[in-house]
Amino acid sequence: MQEYKYDLIVTIVNKGYADYVIQASREAGATGGTIINALSSGDKNAEKWLGVTIQPEKEIVLTVVSSETKAKIMQAICENTSLDTIGRGMCFALPISKLKGMTALTKMTEKKNK
Repeated sequence: MQEYKYDLIVTIVNKGYADYVIQASREAGATGGTIINALSSGDKNAEKWLGVTIQPEKEIVLTVVSSETKAKIMQAICENTSLDTIGRGMCFALPISKLKGMTALTKMTEKKNK
């Protein structure tokens, strides 16, 4: 099984909450993030079953982090944005097999591994 040095944390939140995601991730060790505006095509039946209004306007925050800091950063994001509350959003991570162009992050990771 391949070991990955970096991960992409994808956080999807209601519009207006991306700044909280960025703030939490930076405080936990991330160097920044990219915000993308999006629209949800959520199931209207979920609103009836869960009793929660699902906001159609979303913000997606993409954050590239070292694999060793991923769990800490995801925990900070979830706590700062209350993602464990129904209808607030979601956060997940994907492994990155190759990374180019993020010199600051790659240099930090290399220093820690020496």
